[in-house]
This record gives sequence, C-alpha cells and structure tokens, in this order.
Amino acid sequence: SLVLLSKGVPQIMAAFGLKSFLDEAGCKLVYYLHRVARGVSLSTTCLLSGFQAIKLCPSISRWLDLQIRSPRCIVFCCFLCWILHLVVNIHIAKHVTGPTNSKNLSMEKLYRYCSSPYTGRLVFSVTAVVYTFTDGVCVTLMAWTSGFMVLVLHRHKQRVQHIRSSSSSSPRTAHETRATYTILILVSMFVSFHALAGILSYRVTQLQSPGHGLRGISFLVSSGFPT
Repeated sequence: SLVLLSKGVPQIMAAFGLKSFLDEAGCKLVYYLHRVARGVSLSTTCLLSGFQAIKLCPSISRWLDLQIRSPRCIVFCCFLCWILHLVVNIHIAKHVTGPTNSKNLSMEKLYRYCSSPYTGRLVFSVTAVVYTFTDGVCVTLMAWTSGFMVLVLHRHKQRVQHIRSSSSSSPRTAHETRATYTILILVSMFVSFHALAGILSYRVTQLQSPGHGLRGISFLVSSGFPT
C-alpha cells in the first residue's frame, strides 16, 4: 500500500497537469518512502516464501521451524527489513531535489515533478550494484524456495494419490495442485514484474531526458506486483 501511495498519488497528480506541488523536502520524503517501501515489500515477500518452505518441510531444521512459529521472530525479521532499507536508501536525502526550474526538465529522472542531478559514474555504479544485489538476492531466494515447495507438494501428491477416491466422474482438484498453482503464479508475477521494472528503471536513469511514455510504463510495471 505504501508503494502505491508514495508513487501512485503523485504520478496521478502530475498526470492531471499539476506542477511544483512538491517542494524539495516533499520530493525527498516521497521518493525515500517509495524506495524503502519497495525494498521492504520485496524482502518481506521473500521472507514469507522462506517461512512457508520451512513450515512445509520442518525436517530442514527443527530449530528454525520452532523459531519461525514465534511472533517475536517474525516481528524481529520484519524490523530488520525496515532498518536495512532505511539505511540503504539514506543517500536519497542528498541526491533527490525538487523541480527548481520547471522550464528545464532535462534532469528530470525520477518523476515528472522531482529531479535528480547527475551524481557521477562512481556513485551511480555503487548504488546500482547495491540495489541489484539486494533485489537479486530476494528474487533468487524466492524462486528457490518456491521451487522447493512445488517439489515437496508434488512428491506428497504422488505419495497420497493411491488413497484418493476416483469414483466421481469429475474428481476434486487436489489441495496440493491448487497450492502448486498458487505458488507458481505468485513467483512468476514476482520475478517477472521485478525483473522488468529493474530493466525499465535502469533505462530511465540512463536517458538524459526520458519521455513521459517510458516513465509511465516504468511506473505501471513497478506497481504491478504491489497491486
């Protein structure tokens, strides 16, 4: 919800022609909240997938299975996610500025109403590596845990298949099959949206003056999974 509010509402206001409705402090706050919320959403979705995998197959680690069933553990992990992304995105307070010159939009990189001066190749490269690494770890872990859960459910379905009744002409879909479909849909949307959003975001930052169409598509794709 915070991802959609922090980027969706200002984008809609800008689309209706409102200009300079955010000052420099507003731009810093809105973009900072968006980046933090996006990172927390990514991390907590990855955590959820990991917790589900451990619960589905507690033989992986009895200690972990007991720990993740504790509300304290869940709260602590979510707290760490917030702290991590609050720290990682602190540089936004320095680099994001308001649209000081509405007639010159050549430096407008982030939204239609905020700008980000060119920070230099080194700073940009370091930032890109940090974001790519954190996003890549989350996407990889979720893909791996989801694949593991699908494998466990498939094996379980094979083991209990001989006790399922086949007398009905239209047998009821197995719980394992429905769970497998849900997992595959979730991880496919997760990986696809975040990979495409990352590519488009990189493209927008590389262009000197990205068009409104490209920024709009990038916004829609980045809002796809939260929606």
